[in-house]
Amino acid sequence: MSPWEIAGTMLGVTGVWLMIRQHIWGWPVGLVQVAVYAWVFYDAKLYSDAILQVFFFVVQVYGWWHWLRGSSKGAPLPVTRLSAAAIAKWMAVGVLFSAGWGTFMHRTTDAALPWWDAFILVFSLIAQWLQARKVLENWTGWLIVNTVAIGVYWAKDLRLTSGLYLIFWFMAVWGWREWRATMKGAAA
Repeated sequence: MSPWEIAGTMLGVTGVWLMIRQHIWGWPVGLVQVAVYAWVFYDAKLYSDAILQVFFFVVQVYGWWHWLRGSSKGAPLPVTRLSAAAIAKWMAVGVLFSAGWGTFMHRTTDAALPWWDAFILVFSLIAQWLQARKVLENWTGWLIVNTVAIGVYWAKDLRLTSGLYLIFWFMAVWGWREWRATMKGAAA
């Protein structure tokens, strides 16, 4: 357990807590957290996860901008839902890209657990994009990602990070409930 992993863990919990509260400061906290974790994952030879942090950084900037911009009427962005067809599309895209990226990493690097690492990369990108768009199903995506990540990080002896993803798992349940409640409160 390195000081970087400890710092990333603390920033991660803080950032997700702010996101659950739909607070704009979740985005800049997330930017710092993903920068720290890029190093942690690179050092553990979880290259897909290290690359993921770069993509997270870009999507975090977009999410911050998108949430600041608000809706077309200047009001805060509302939480929305995906259709069943959109969910099926995102799942299919996730499975295909996970298999492709995992195969690439397996053949071209010394990556540890290349397919599981690829799954985390691809489905995290999908969940992060949905979060930036303020789509309720982002939390379901995080539940799935966190379930896989707990095992992967434990297997790679990143115990604190595995524990962080266990906390993230429970926070994703909390986030889903909180965001869903704001939908009920709004006249949809």
